[in-house]
Amino acid sequence: MNKTKISLISLILMIFTTIYGFGNTTVAFDQMGYASIPWYIFAAIIFFLPSGLMFAEYGASLKDSHGGIYSWLSNSIGEKYAFVGTFIWLSSWIIWMVSTSSKVWIPLSTMIFGHDTTQSWNFMGFNSMQVVGILAFLWIIVITYFSSKGVKSITKISSIGGTFVMILTGIFLSASIIILIANHGELQQPVNGLQSFTQSPNPLFSSPIAIMSFVVYAIFAYAGMESMGGIVDSLDKPEKTFPRGIITATLTITIFYSLCIFLWGISTNWTNILGKNNVNLGNITYVLMDNLGLVFGKSLGLSHATSALIGTSLARFTGLSMFLGYLGSFFILTYSPLKSFIIGTPKEFWPKKMTKLNEAGMPAYAMWIQAAIVGIIVLLISFGGSGANQFYLILTDMGNISTTVPYIFLIGAFPFFKARKDLDRPFVAFKNKTVTNVIVTIMMIIICLGILFTAIQPILDHDYVTAFWTIIGPIFFGGIGLAFYKFSKKRLTSK
Repeated sequence: MNKTKISLISLILMIFTTIYGFGNTTVAFDQMGYASIPWYIFAAIIFFLPSGLMFAEYGASLKDSHGGIYSWLSNSIGEKYAFVGTFIWLSSWIIWMVSTSSKVWIPLSTMIFGHDTTQSWNFMGFNSMQVVGILAFLWIIVITYFSSKGVKSITKISSIGGTFVMILTGIFLSASIIILIANHGELQQPVNGLQSFTQSPNPLFSSPIAIMSFVVYAIFAYAGMESMGGIVDSLDKPEKTFPRGIITATLTITIFYSLCIFLWGISTNWTNILGKNNVNLGNITYVLMDNLGLVFGKSLGLSHATSALIGTSLARFTGLSMFLGYLGSFFILTYSPLKSFIIGTPKEFWPKKMTKLNEAGMPAYAMWIQAAIVGIIVLLISFGGSGANQFYLILTDMGNISTTVPYIFLIGAFPFFKARKDLDRPFVAFKNKTVTNVIVTIMMIIICLGILFTAIQPILDHDYVTAFWTIIGPIFFGGIGLAFYKFSKKRLTSK
């Protein structure tokens, strides 16, 4: 029976929905203003396009291996580095859970109250960040419980949330264009020549090191292509379809990101709206959408009360969309990466309890260990004495770095993968060895410098708490992965 092949249009849509994140545009505008646009274009050319083609080669040649990223790395740089690299990849999802379990209360609060009230929450002597930490801990426990029982119907909420976010994007684009026309082309964030696209209005991103660290934010915005590597054999004429798909998707997503970042300047003046203490990387999207509605109403000559109501309504809708997306994603990501890692790596490495699946097909024991780790990290950060701005900056930087570090392994292993002569290669994008090595070297330098500068910047600012949490994730989990691998090998050889 012939299996239906994925067309070029379907591939482009799949890549777009996997990669594009509406929240990435608000973070970019908050951090760098219009100056984030060149970095997003740079990241697309230097990272997204070449890495996508690399992952397609991995996926096509190793399509019969069920270990995903572990199979790609073990067939390129050996078992040990594959295990450590994949362990760090798993840790990026653990950090995502740490970050999202804390941030999810902002859209919920916005949905209920019309704006972010989390910074005023207190309970039994606990301050707002500690209350958020406790709620995040309870969130992890509840989600893990239901996920381990195999309650999969709830994951449909994720697709509903995705639909809401697409509607949200449509509202944002339409409202921005109407505001621009109503205000006769006047921007709230004026363009002052070329310097508007090279200098950030954010004082935190004024130094060269801070600006260079933004490359990690830009790379994070394009993360996720490794999940598309396994579909190459399902494409119609993959040798032509995938390069066309990835090139078209790169152009589309880059234009979309750049356009959206620029459009935020139509309704938002950076200094007046974002240069305030109550605005942080956790609530930035809701603040901007609220302001969009307010400016939209005023531009059409509506009363302040009506304009404010439109703003609050948009903020509530944004909160609902983001909350549904987070909820659905959480139910999937509490088990999917963990299950993929445990099943993909050699079974003999693990204690029997870790690999055992329950009646719902879930690695329940491993999931509860993961929940304990996530919960402990959440409580440590939230009770660490940081304010809201620092708290969400820590979570964002932790997420960005832990997501970016696995690409060092995947991209660095590519020349070793290309050097193998015993693999069937149905799809080849990189045909010249020298060109391949040059591209890999440039990508590795850019990614490593971005990570390095992201780690160094808080140290230069004497913000050692942020520096510690920013860099500890990959180092801690990489160390655990290496120690666990050595222990497992020693245990196996002594049998």
